[in-house]
Amino acid sequence: QVQLVESGGGLVQPGGSLRLSCAASGFSLDNYIIGWFRQAPGQEREGVSCFSNRDGRTYYADSVKGRLTISSDNAKNTVFLEINNRKPEDTAVYSCAASNARALVPVRGITPVQAVCQDLYDMDYWGKGTLVTVSS
Repeated sequence: QVQLVESGGGLVQPGGSLRLSCAASGFSLDNYIIGWFRQAPGQEREGVSCFSNRDGRTYYADSVKGRLTISSDNAKNTVFLEINNRKPEDTAVYSCAASNARALVPVRGITPVQAVCQDLYDMDYWGKGTLVTVSS
């Protein structure tokens, strides 16, 4: 069964770090672009960080640059998102999505990994999400 499963969310206090995981099964993340998206209550979905397993490129939204780190473990077929210096505004459902980089039609002027994070593609697979609540 092809699926993405997120984990690592929960209720946490401001400050400190939190690591989310996106584990793929039923397919290999090789040659895929994986994106982490979040949606806070009443707000639109936002692509916060994306990673290309094809060329190693990463992209971060300006709103999170410097605090979030995306990484991958190909042996575990898993992509991680580390949130540092947690803030209440990080409260959201975090979902991961993946698309085959070889099948994406280039968007003029931006890299494929940036285009994924800007939600310009219909992604091949989506996870169900994990809720992160940052509150004191």
